[in-house]
Amino acid sequence: MQSVAEAIARLGELAASPTVSKLAAAFERAGFELALVGGPVRDAFLGRAVNDLDFTTNATPDQILDTVKPIAEAHWDIGRAFGTIGAKIAGETVEITTYRADAYDGDSRKPEVVFGSSLEDDLGRRDFTVNSLALRLPKLELVDPSGGVEDLLAKTLRTPSAPERSFGDDPLRMLRAARFSAQLGFEVEAGTRAAMSTLAPEIDRISAERVRDELSKLLLTAAPTGGIRLLVESGLAERVLPEVPALRLEVDEHHHHKDVYEHSLTVLEQAIDYEVSRGNLDSPDLVVRLAALLHDIGKPGTRRLEKGGVVSFHHHDVVGSKLARKRLRALRFDNDTIAAVSRLIELHLRFFGYADAAWTDSAVRRYVRDAGDQLERLHILTRADVTTRNRRKADRLGFAYDDLEERIAVLAEEEELAAVRPELDGAAIMRLLDIPPGPLVGEAYRHMLEVRLDEGPIGPDAAEQRLRAWWAARDA
Repeated sequence: MQSVAEAIARLGELAASPTVSKLAAAFERAGFELALVGGPVRDAFLGRAVNDLDFTTNATPDQILDTVKPIAEAHWDIGRAFGTIGAKIAGETVEITTYRADAYDGDSRKPEVVFGSSLEDDLGRRDFTVNSLALRLPKLELVDPSGGVEDLLAKTLRTPSAPERSFGDDPLRMLRAARFSAQLGFEVEAGTRAAMSTLAPEIDRISAERVRDELSKLLLTAAPTGGIRLLVESGLAERVLPEVPALRLEVDEHHHHKDVYEHSLTVLEQAIDYEVSRGNLDSPDLVVRLAALLHDIGKPGTRRLEKGGVVSFHHHDVVGSKLARKRLRALRFDNDTIAAVSRLIELHLRFFGYADAAWTDSAVRRYVRDAGDQLERLHILTRADVTTRNRRKADRLGFAYDDLEERIAVLAEEEELAAVRPELDGAAIMRLLDIPPGPLVGEAYRHMLEVRLDEGPIGPDAAEQRLRAWWAARDA
């Protein structure tokens, strides 16, 4: 956390940059107000990198366009209906928005856009005090009408107006509270937390797409579990991701099993650690994190209390995969994400048992084939799923997975394992069996793929013999 003087000095350096100084001078010449607002000002106090440059002004969208056109390399008005104009100035992308005073009407999923008349009023309608900071340009005057600097110092998240009013205006702010608490490491103020619980049903007014985007931003923070706990404790998760609070299974006095909810959060934390330590992913991976959080959501529906205090969750991988697919569809995730997450959940138990009896080469080939392009993510999820406190057991599983990855690497080098396919393609099958295109070709192809997985590369002559033997046996 920077001191006020340090933050102002840092903001002064930013204001002197070619982009900001050019923009500020243009608005001053045109007779309009301009202020740097929100995240960039907050992050200057937190000592974080300032990336997105957001500005607000009393100019209308048309006036903003007229002001930036002479100084911009490019400009766009895709957000014009909401008062926002984008531009590229001195090589940087900026967004300038007219002062706003809009609110939800209590039923609609979209706000009625109303332009405001003052910077202070605009700041008062924002989500949290720490985001309600502005720097007037070009005179470098800090504007903080709701005590955002004090809340930054106290690491506290609260709304600039009464939380009931703020969340009533835009219920998505309740999800944003969870995201910002995780992203910034701040505590949500008690009254704000209470309002989140009271108003949790209001989140139903928000579109699935907006909920999806906010949940994704939360999961992509460096440490999302605190935000997830807040969603569960407030009752919001019950409305937007009910499979997660359902993981809090009651413990029968005669049957004991690990806490599935806490285990899932630990798996998520460990998956994030593996993302970093393995270094094979370019950036935080939403697919990995969704799969880690949801990998055991099939357990509540499959739990059985057996004799002797044993608890079973047979086929929870398959059930969980189907539940994840259904939930992610409801949240309007894209098809690729849905397919990848559900596949990882379906496969997340496949490895366990390898430590007791090493697999054949055929089994290793099938593991790679079934994982497909999700193999690296499956490595991360499977390793992260080991949360036992028994160090000997954890080490045994870790060493076993090391061995599996080494065997995959060796087979991959020897056999081009990532692209396992039969040694006879469809054209060769039709030529050798003298059959036309159709279902029989697919049937023969699948048989030859099984041969390839079982035996590895056997050469074209042996492959032809296997095909003809299968064909003869089929006609017998």
